[in-house]
Order: sequence, then C-alpha cells, then structure tokens
Amino acid sequence: MIVETLPEDPAALRAALYAGTVFLAPPTVASLRAAAAARARLADLLGDPDVRAAPSRMPNAQLFTRIGVLRRELYLDPVWHTAVRDVVAAGGLDPARVAFDPLRLRVVLHRGHELPAAAPVYHPHRDTWYAHPQGLIAWWIPLDDLAPDETFVFHPEKFAAPVDNDSQVFDYDDWVRDGWELKIGWQTATAAARYPRSAPGLDPGHAVGFAAPRGANLLFSGAHFHATLPQATGRARFSLDFRIVDLDDHARGLGAPNVDNRSRGSALRDYVHPR
Repeated sequence: MIVETLPEDPAALRAALYAGTVFLAPPTVASLRAAAAARARLADLLGDPDVRAAPSRMPNAQLFTRIGVLRRELYLDPVWHTAVRDVVAAGGLDPARVAFDPLRLRVVLHRGHELPAAAPVYHPHRDTWYAHPQGLIAWWIPLDDLAPDETFVFHPEKFAAPVDNDSQVFDYDDWVRDGWELKIGWQTATAAARYPRSAPGLDPGHAVGFAAPRGANLLFSGAHFHATLPQATGRARFSLDFRIVDLDDHARGLGAPNVDNRSRGSALRDYVHPR
C-alpha cells in the first residue's frame, strides 16, 4: 500500500493516488528547504532552538498564540505559496494544473490526546469530509525524523468501504462565516465549530503506519480513512501539510470513490488557483 517511488508519469501518479496507493517519497531540495525554513521560524517564535522540547516548557495558551503567528504566515504569505509550488514541481506534478489549500502547521503534543480541546485531532476521518473534492491529494512533510509511533496510520480496508460518520454536520459556508482563523490550522481555541468524525467505537480495521525522515514527501488521497496516533515521547511533533486538486481531473470527475462523504459546500473555491 505504501510505495517509495513516485511514477514518472504525472497521470499515472494521480490515478494511483485516486485508487488508494500511498506514496512515501524521499526528501527533495524543495521539501527540505520548506521544512528547514518552517523549523527556523518555529525556533524564533518559541524562543528555543529545541523546538520539539519547547512546548513542554510553556503554558498551552502561550504556545497556541506563538505557533498561531507561523500558521497565519504559512497560509497567507506568497513566499510560502511559492514553496508549495516548488514542492509540487519537485514531486513531478505541474503547479500550473493544480489549485492548492495552503500550508498548515500541524502540532501533536506530548500527551496531547489527554487534552479535551485537542480531541478532533485524533478522530479517525477522511479529509474529504471537510467539503474537499474527491480528487483531493494530501501532501505531508515532517520537520524532523519520525518513528512510526510519532506519525499516523491509514486504514486501507476502509478506503472504498463506507464507515458510520457524521460528515453531514460540516458545512463549509458555516465554517468560514465567522472568519478565516478556523481555516488557518484550527487556530481559534474557543471556536464552536463541529468537526466530522467516525462513529465512536467503530472498528477501523487493519492499521498501516510508517516512519519518515525529515523533509519526506508523503502523498495520499484525501479519501483515505486515517488517524493521528497519540504519543507520549516527551517531545512535540511538527509537520507541514497542504492539499492539491488537479483542476483538469476535477473537471472530468476523476478522483477517489465517494463512499460516505456527506459534507456540504466546497472548499475548492478558496484554494489558491493557478496564476
């Protein structure tokens, strides 16, 4: 299921992703550059070069405020938009064909699963439940070398099989009505938004995990059923991710099967589209 070499033909790559293949490709110059720049900015904002240990040395509210600065920069700054295009091109896809949902900083804290406010981070889900197209391709880049217990898992048996879920609670227009902070990395701590999730107690089936080196390029369909792993390593996990949609494929109705997504609206309208 997890393949390390990307097909040279972009159409073959996209078709494989829509069929459920996950690609864990080596770092590229572009992905390493993005990871290094994000890590350096984190060190600056946290006031500590040991960014993985820094979160345990400050209150969560202070951490939330500091990383919120970088989250906003990643999402809005044209410099980071260029970084996304560079990563996409280095992965063999054409930035001129894709619209992208910009970079987000993901933070998984030591024992973060014990914080009630962080519960949505750990819910098994499909990214498409958030009003994304079925042709959604997720792109994930770790800022550090990560062991399998520090990443997340896929449940491949559910890729083309429906799971009991409440994706109908998600309405994109409601999501953005009160401001864009929610879009920029789950940034509003007091938000009352509802996050789609699978039914509690659901058996997700076999789990497939992975380790990843700093700057690796993990590509997978947004229709994959997956979940972040709780971790208690004493260190935080930082990663970047963004989402892309090939606009030609989207116009042709190509993408992963929709087996249970009932979210409403469309996030695609607010992606960064080709210039």
